[in-house]
Amino acid sequence: MIGRLRGKLLAKHPPLLVLEVQGVGYEVEAPMTTFYKLPELEADVSLYTHLIVREDAHLLFGFASERERALFRSLLKVNGVGARTALAILSGMDADQFAACVQGGDLAQLTRIPGIGKKTAERLIVEMRDRLKDWELAAKISAATREDGGAPDPVADAVSALIALGYKPHEASRHVHAVAGTGMSSETLIREALKNVARASGA
Repeated sequence: MIGRLRGKLLAKHPPLLVLEVQGVGYEVEAPMTTFYKLPELEADVSLYTHLIVREDAHLLFGFASERERALFRSLLKVNGVGARTALAILSGMDADQFAACVQGGDLAQLTRIPGIGKKTAERLIVEMRDRLKDWELAAKISAATREDGGAPDPVADAVSALIALGYKPHEASRHVHAVAGTGMSSETLIREALKNVARASGA
């Protein structure tokens, strides 16, 4: 899995951009919310990425923030919503606007997005309402466990890893903090948290 790319921006033709990383040019599709934040050509840029592997292609999607990527991944779990639709949603509004639409049941705003009809909008509201609660909580947990304005934090990384494995954000946070100690790496925290869960399950 390619989770992040950092390199020189060679081309940007929405929704496609080309990022050169150590001599390799990666074609990346990105929502307009990310394109608005891109620098000029030839400038360095860092993107969070999500790779989709199909029989006929490997598709790489890029996002300006982990928050956007997390929402994209959550949208892919909605019945009938594929990568193109998820990209269209993130191009039509940012993550906070989408969350507000879902929580407020705003069908009119959602159906203004190209390709989103009434039935799809209704499905998004029904299926994403509960998921957004976990998604927003995960963002708060991640922010709360970073002590120096965004620098990598082992606890935050371990919590995020457990969430990615399917644990609820509050469960992931509880399991990690139960084993957290000074100087422990994220890998050690993840391993010890999972061992602790296994022991508790077998008890």
